[in-house]
Amino acid sequence: MNIHEYQAKALLAKFGVPVPKGKAAYTVEETLAGARELGGPVWVVKAQIHAGGRGKGGGVKVVKSLDDVGAEAKRMLGMTLVTHQTGPAGKQVGRLYVEEGCDIKRELYLSLLIDRATSRVTVMASTEGGMDIEEVAAKTPEKIVTLAIDPAAGYQAFHGRRVAFALGLSGAQVGQCVALVGNLYKAFTESDASLLEINPLVVNGAGNLICLDAKMGFDENALFRHTDIEALRDESEEDPMEREAGKNALNYVKLDGNIGCMVNGAGLAMATMDIIKLAGGEPANFLDVGGGATRERVTTAFKLILSDPNVEGILVNIFGGIMRCDVIAEGIIAAAKEVSLSVPLVVRLEGTNVDLGKKILAGSGLKITSADNLGDAATKIVKAVKEAA
Repeated sequence: MNIHEYQAKALLAKFGVPVPKGKAAYTVEETLAGARELGGPVWVVKAQIHAGGRGKGGGVKVVKSLDDVGAEAKRMLGMTLVTHQTGPAGKQVGRLYVEEGCDIKRELYLSLLIDRATSRVTVMASTEGGMDIEEVAAKTPEKIVTLAIDPAAGYQAFHGRRVAFALGLSGAQVGQCVALVGNLYKAFTESDASLLEINPLVVNGAGNLICLDAKMGFDENALFRHTDIEALRDESEEDPMEREAGKNALNYVKLDGNIGCMVNGAGLAMATMDIIKLAGGEPANFLDVGGGATRERVTTAFKLILSDPNVEGILVNIFGGIMRCDVIAEGIIAAAKEVSLSVPLVVRLEGTNVDLGKKILAGSGLKITSADNLGDAATKIVKAVKEAA
């Protein structure tokens, strides 16, 4: 789960992280009121969406008068902001953040994330702040320093000093960096974050470190421990299909292809998508119905897949371990009838009661193609979609 910049800054401030003063706003009037309260003479008006690259898309503007604050607020609210992270469809701006201006002398990059290779919280730092870190990694990877923190020992002052020296900081800034990285690590671990990105981390005119931007994402499996963070969720920023799937205990991620997938098990779902591509097709989604899917959940999964207008065929791949193949077969038939299925459907069943499941499908009277194995299923669905086009 992601949160907005202003929410992340409010959370980080509780951990002693230095952030500029700012006010969230939903209207032009609220933006102006926030600017007056901050006092100027320079303000920054920022569109709040769950995506980076807002500045390049016109979503971050420095202004020097209240009239300009109002003008920018009016322009941004309701606009569709397109950045390299939103895709061509962009995201509609529904809230703003007006912030006090900052005298920027240097822009740096700092983030914490989970490194799956080491299973540790890892600090990434670079002197190339304000840029897309992906671009820095591609063109000048030597300018990115990574530092894994042993969970047994936790954060130590030497971690902060190594980051400070990597960023070219000196004097009192080194002590500030030690404290800053320590507070960020504490915020990261205690809130069960999966990503904490500060871009840019700036050195201001007084020589102090300030987190000028903040991006945070959290492990959804741990949100039961953080009801305060869960309350920050902005559902308007989430894909409506993925949100609906979550409400029905389905793991769904929309993709750009035309072959819908319904699978039980995340690993099997990934393999299914790979084999569809190997057969010359493109998966339209990742959908894991879980190990104990009911007939009702299967029906919901079908409806979810077919709500994507790009879907031209469906591949169901079920390994009946906990789930019985005959129950799944009944669920598939019920779902196909309820949604008046009109696209090709290929089903591959294996496991408990597989023969009974195949018999139920064969006797359904519906146009359901059975497959003997996953390779056979992928070949059949790709062929069926091409023939139906």
